[in-house]
Amino acid sequence: MDTVTILLRQVLQMFLLVALGYLLFRGKKITPEGSRTLGNILIYLVLPCVIINGFRIERTPEHLRGLLFSAVLAAVLLAVSMLVARAFFRKDSIANFAASFSNPGFFGVPLITAAIGQGAIFYVAFFIAFLNILQWTYGVSLMNGQKLSAGFSPRKLIRAPFVIAMLIGLVLFFSSLQLPQVVSGCMTGVAALNTPLSMFTVGVYLAQTDIPGIFRRGSLYLVSLARLAVAPLIACLLLALLPQSFYDMKLALLLAAACPVGSNVAVYAQLHGKDYPYAVETVVLSTLFSILTIPAIVSLAGVLW
Repeated sequence: MDTVTILLRQVLQMFLLVALGYLLFRGKKITPEGSRTLGNILIYLVLPCVIINGFRIERTPEHLRGLLFSAVLAAVLLAVSMLVARAFFRKDSIANFAASFSNPGFFGVPLITAAIGQGAIFYVAFFIAFLNILQWTYGVSLMNGQKLSAGFSPRKLIRAPFVIAMLIGLVLFFSSLQLPQVVSGCMTGVAALNTPLSMFTVGVYLAQTDIPGIFRRGSLYLVSLARLAVAPLIACLLLALLPQSFYDMKLALLLAAACPVGSNVAVYAQLHGKDYPYAVETVVLSTLFSILTIPAIVSLAGVLW
């Protein structure tokens, strides 16, 4: 089965999980408070386990080289995405945030695992960590209309769950320390919750949205264009410069860069008193369109690479 078919099947399965989340919220089985609880479980437990698991591979010269290359490429691709978003949205802070940051942790990880394998998460661990750091710093500065340095707290950043998870993962990778089987099995089980819980959360967002109204708001189409087409296309062209031997890394990073708007834009909009419904709409519409754009971008990569 080719990669595009695998991705299309995985995306459809994820949309079924979104539908279940939608129905659970509509049936009052998930409340708004319950949705926030799911978000906390994802951010403080599930995603850290995903990141740590990504580093739990054998330390070899090849993997060490992959780690360094993937870190540099992650920084480049995120910079490209932010520049694209800034070019499209200089005055719309929520749209700028939404177009800048994809959803590699909750949406990308299942796609990467399905298309390449669990080991490929190693290549996007830095992408996920860097993205969350940038949301915490650059993203918040966008929301507040302040300079990046305003309100920045290194102490708060270093205690963030994704930073702690990255540090733990690096220690495990460089020390080749093997976790006890019971701990390893527990961590793997928690990481497996990533897809269903994150898609249920998107379904809850969808259930709180005026769906017909979304399709009448022009700026949402521009957000989806920047996030799902322009930034991934540039990423695809840049990654084409790397040799074929880097194929798994290139595909993993491309999938991370091609994901829809990350749900954190809604979280940060709510925390900073911005237009929360608008932020949710950027997540919902881009997620709906991604069922078409992600297979298309991967098909293009198959031609160019």
